[in-house]
Amino acid sequence: MTQRQAFIAIHITAVLFGLTGIFGELIQTSALLITAGRATFAVVALSLSLRYQRTGICKGLHLRDYPSLLLAALMLAIHWGTFFYAVKVAGVAIATLGFASFPAFITLGEWALKDRVSRFEWLVLGLVTLGLVLVTPSFNFADQSTIGLAWAVLSGFTFAMFTLINRKAAKQLPAQQVAWWENLFVALLCWPFAWEFIGQASGLDWFWIALLGVFCTALSHFLLVASLSVLNARSAGIVIALEPVYAITFAAILFAQYPSLRMIIGGVIMVSAICWAGIRTRQAKPS
Repeated sequence: MTQRQAFIAIHITAVLFGLTGIFGELIQTSALLITAGRATFAVVALSLSLRYQRTGICKGLHLRDYPSLLLAALMLAIHWGTFFYAVKVAGVAIATLGFASFPAFITLGEWALKDRVSRFEWLVLGLVTLGLVLVTPSFNFADQSTIGLAWAVLSGFTFAMFTLINRKAAKQLPAQQVAWWENLFVALLCWPFAWEFIGQASGLDWFWIALLGVFCTALSHFLLVASLSVLNARSAGIVIALEPVYAITFAAILFAQYPSLRMIIGGVIMVSAICWAGIRTRQAKPS
């Protein structure tokens, strides 16, 4: 995959991620069942794709690769579960804006891993934090919206950890293979806890979960992992941070969920800071 193809892939991923919150609003069942179901449908879709390409799921895998895949899957499962719970509690806008904090956690994570972080990147982190403060409905945890935002921030943190872990795995293994194993591990981790909710899902819920699993999980996961084989975690995070723009637009059109002015200002600060960082990074590279 070339760098141009990687940027196209990561932009498509951002759109698909933006649709995730919409499905979370449409599906009337627990966050755990949504997470387990989407991972299961993703495994089925990826299995068919790998079979068509005649690619073995174990080809090139070593015993040392499984702990990284399992840890990434654990972070992914927590990310999905907390995100869908945030959607249920606080709505699509707050959930996606809280999730958009994840580039700040990537910066902190890379700093903790002794990767050089510039003053400019610390400035971006500060702006993201300011935007997050403005997005906060109130500083009272008796407020359901504030609780939802807290879950969404946790979702952003675990996605950042997932991205950093996958950055290493993506260099060693084909993207579809990584996606297959990680979704399988997510399903195995979640089904023991999600099984009790299976009777709550209607036929329409399962239809939405199937679409979520095939397009917003299997396809988006493959595109994300493939792009991470070329782009670094921060570059990918910058583009995916546009997810709230897509999600809030879809939510406004479909559900008439409109964010407050203060929330819009906070979201604009967050997304603008992250996009500014991306433009500056690309301009700094030699042509």
